[in-house]
Amino acid sequence: MDMIGYPLVNALGACLIITSMTVVLAKTMRASAFLYSFQSLMLVAILASLGFVTSSSELFTWSATAFVTKVVLVPAILLFTLKKIGGDAHADLLPKINSMKAVALVAVEVFVCFVAVSGIELPTAAEVKPTLAVALAHFFIGLTCIVIQRSIFKQIFGYCLMENGSHVALALLAPQAPELVEIGVATDAIFAVIILSVLVWRMGHYAHTLDADDLCELKG
Repeated sequence: MDMIGYPLVNALGACLIITSMTVVLAKTMRASAFLYSFQSLMLVAILASLGFVTSSSELFTWSATAFVTKVVLVPAILLFTLKKIGGDAHADLLPKINSMKAVALVAVEVFVCFVAVSGIELPTAAEVKPTLAVALAHFFIGLTCIVIQRSIFKQIFGYCLMENGSHVALALLAPQAPELVEIGVATDAIFAVIILSVLVWRMGHYAHTLDADDLCELKG
């Protein structure tokens, strides 16, 4: 099982990084929401596969909870917010850098994370170092999404990607952690997305723009 399971986990980790890039590079907010749902489905698959390999019943609970919160609820909240905002705020804005530069930047981040993880010697991470590097890279990919996106709505996805990375890292390093830990992580993510969505909606409603460049100055 280990000979099949761990390569599968690492292969799903590669899919996770690819789907994360599609979230960042999507041209519309609606597309980003659906792609984030698919990206989270890859996370669910990683948790379930890791559960089989490690015989961890906790990870199966994690995968079910992640499916409900990340695959269903978070995209639904974001799509509902986008509908409430409407077209007046112009949520679909081009990023500050083009797609090729964004891909090159992420590639550098992933490479650095692989180099950093290669020196880690932990029994729980010995077979899944590629996926652990992917999980670490998600912090930088999420930060990149926040920095390069002009749309403050799109910047929410940067936070979501960072949170997915922490979720994967926790599962890889502590597969036997109690379900309560995962529930706490998922609950924090849901409430954070709700709060951020409300803030974005209010900004769009009153300022009629979601361009971070237009919202960089406070006006009394």
